[in-house]
Amino acid sequence: MKKALMIGAMMMLSSAVSANTLTIERIFESPSLEGNAPRNLKVSPDGQRVTFLKGKETDYDQLDLWEYHIASGTTRMLFDSADLAATDEELSDEEKARRERMRLSGSGIVSYEWSQDGSALLFPLGGDVYYHKLGEKGAKQLLDTDTFETDIRLSPQGNFISFIRDQNLYIKNIKTGKEQAITTEGGGPVKMGMAEFVAQEEMGRMTGYWWANDESHIAFTKVDETPVDIITRSEIYANEIKMIEQRYPMAGTANVDIALAVQNIDTGKRQWVDLGKDKDIYLARVDWMPDNQTLTYQWQTRDQQKLALKAYNIATQDQRVLLTENSDTWVNLHDDLTFLAGGEQFIWASERDGYKHLYLFDKTGSLIRQLTSGDWVVEAVEAVDEKNGKVYFTGRKDTPLESHLYQVGIKGGEISRISKREGYHHVSFAKDASIYVDQFSTANHPAQVSLHQSSGQQITWLEENKVDENHPLSPYMENWHEPEFGTLTTADNTTLHYRLYKPDNLQQKHPAIVYLYGGPHAQMVTNSWGGNRGLLMQYWVSQGYVVFTIDNRGSNYRGKAFEDPIYKKMGTVEVDDQVTGAKFLQSLPYVDGERIGVHGHSYGGYMTLMTMFKAPDYFKAGVSGAPVTDWRLYDTHYTERYMGNPQTDEKAYTDSSVFPYASDLQGDLLIYHGMADDNVLFTHSTRLYKHLQDEAITFDTMDYPGKKHSIRGKQTGIHLYKTITNFFNRTLQP
Repeated sequence: MKKALMIGAMMMLSSAVSANTLTIERIFESPSLEGNAPRNLKVSPDGQRVTFLKGKETDYDQLDLWEYHIASGTTRMLFDSADLAATDEELSDEEKARRERMRLSGSGIVSYEWSQDGSALLFPLGGDVYYHKLGEKGAKQLLDTDTFETDIRLSPQGNFISFIRDQNLYIKNIKTGKEQAITTEGGGPVKMGMAEFVAQEEMGRMTGYWWANDESHIAFTKVDETPVDIITRSEIYANEIKMIEQRYPMAGTANVDIALAVQNIDTGKRQWVDLGKDKDIYLARVDWMPDNQTLTYQWQTRDQQKLALKAYNIATQDQRVLLTENSDTWVNLHDDLTFLAGGEQFIWASERDGYKHLYLFDKTGSLIRQLTSGDWVVEAVEAVDEKNGKVYFTGRKDTPLESHLYQVGIKGGEISRISKREGYHHVSFAKDASIYVDQFSTANHPAQVSLHQSSGQQITWLEENKVDENHPLSPYMENWHEPEFGTLTTADNTTLHYRLYKPDNLQQKHPAIVYLYGGPHAQMVTNSWGGNRGLLMQYWVSQGYVVFTIDNRGSNYRGKAFEDPIYKKMGTVEVDDQVTGAKFLQSLPYVDGERIGVHGHSYGGYMTLMTMFKAPDYFKAGVSGAPVTDWRLYDTHYTERYMGNPQTDEKAYTDSSVFPYASDLQGDLLIYHGMADDNVLFTHSTRLYKHLQDEAITFDTMDYPGKKHSIRGKQTGIHLYKTITNFFNRTLQP
């Protein structure tokens, strides 16, 4: 009996330990381990409510639309996506591509917008669109067609919806139901009112049309893809292979021809904006001034070393240059152009002093004053309170590892920090800047959502997401490993930030995994929640790995001087900085310096290859995901920004390719790729496969039929994480 009780007790203990052990399967199961914190939070324009998207408890990827009513303090679901449309909606190819480039995940209601006056909500669903008028029951379906309309939006005054159908721009009067085709020329290689591939993927411009605020005119692009080379690529699925002809502008080849028009809604009269004699340019941004007579656009040279903000008067058809930004390397794009009421002044972000800061100009483009300064960067303008003369912005004034909310006067003066808690803050303001929603997280706590006065005083929790005994993450907190943050100094005295996870038992030598990205406009080392990737790191640590990440030069939020060393030298200084990190790991008494692995995806996949090929003495095993292998195969706007044009910078492209160094591979290498990737084409990997085979160098592969660049899907995610982990277990564990 005593023996049986002991066995029973041991079984119960084993079951308890097992239940509290994080598994890869659990990372992807519902309910989500990060809780059910809402996403896409917005304060209604009237400041009366906060709306957000929230996943179902049974499936955190199936999103519904919710609201929190501020006065009553009540939260309720506005619309259940399952009640409005089929949950297995079939997305068009164009919509799949848009969502991939917008990094929109999930199903159901994945986006929505408020009317400018706060009286109505609009949300696309299933290729059509639904409209909800506050105070009325239900949602009215405004479109019901066989065509999958995209880029569906409300007009500024809420009288129309606008959308793209069959490569043409349409508007529809909400009250009368009358449709009006703004363009009819779209079709084949011509796209009207649509953003071209590089605008979506690399410029962050997801649209090709812009309403005047009074709804009198609409500006739109005409994109002619005829000059762009057609590539034939395969999309390999489980049961079929599709041969896709895609116009893909590889570095050094022709871009689209782009034109900009303005059309009168009532008369249909159209005028074309003269973009200049040089047609090989980029149209980066378009914005209307408050007078509804002046259209501004950001004109960028092909080499991206010059950016001009231009103003076009639709009444006189006169143009003027408001300001120009120049760089010996490249000019970064941003979305921080804010016109003040009346249009007499505007706020603009610039890196002219080496760091992104805010400047105030008058409407002629004359500088009035610099609003922020210092050896730190502004992230974004979040709101402007003209009545009280305040500009609210997020930035890295206190530390590059945390995003905080700050305030500065329009007339200048001292900068004050508003966010109090140490960590990462994503904010969304009311239209009048009186209140804001704060989505806050740390490396050790998933997102918490709260409502605040503009002063920072908290009004209420929208989702405290407290990790208590009822939270899905709670069973795993007993074995949670908090990361250590620190800095290293390179040989040329550059400071690099790192994050380090350590196992509990440090009495032995542990293998290490370096997780990296390494490319521009990204940052890995932050005091913020890491999502599923962060949970995978927790799993690795529980399996006895040291997990390490360092942000090399070229990465974001450290200023232009920190970014510029990669100019025409991709794959050089980044590798040097990662080696600095590897040497640090080797110096730690609990790390086995002979068993350091490296893993990254996309640019991180490229960096994995470059570190394995160029620094084989430091990295013994690598997992490269969807890697760029030759920058000649990548698109114009991204690649030429950092590498110049291969027509004139051939050596730079050769030196930055992985192929000259592949024969130096010594360790174990796994490469994985989505076989329908339309961003980093599958060709990048297949060319490397062939090259390594020709060199008789062995390696492992895992390719995913039908998957795009992000390789989405819960079961696919489980498989991918297990594949990566099993590879490291096989190659790094004793």
